[in-house]
Amino acid sequence: MANHKSAKKTIRQIAKRTLINKRRNSDVKTIIKKVLAAVEAKDTAKAEALFVEAQKKIDKACIKGLFKKRNASRKVSSLSLKIKSLKQAA
Repeated sequence: MANHKSAKKTIRQIAKRTLINKRRNSDVKTIIKKVLAAVEAKDTAKAEALFVEAQKKIDKACIKGLFKKRNASRKVSSLSLKIKSLKQAA
């Protein structure tokens, strides 16, 4: 366990940051699942609306350091392709 005042503060900061990062990661995963569910249900309008929100959350998570830039780009691109294929099928 930490003995110094500064080390104890660092532990508190890490715990707080961990909770925030878990919440952000959970939000991103949830919105991605919602987009994929809408695509699977072939609901183009809902999928597009959710995609905009997902893109914002993924970009924000990337800026905050939760994902690397290319990883975030790959996630957005993958969702975009699925929505485009849904539009072409209709």
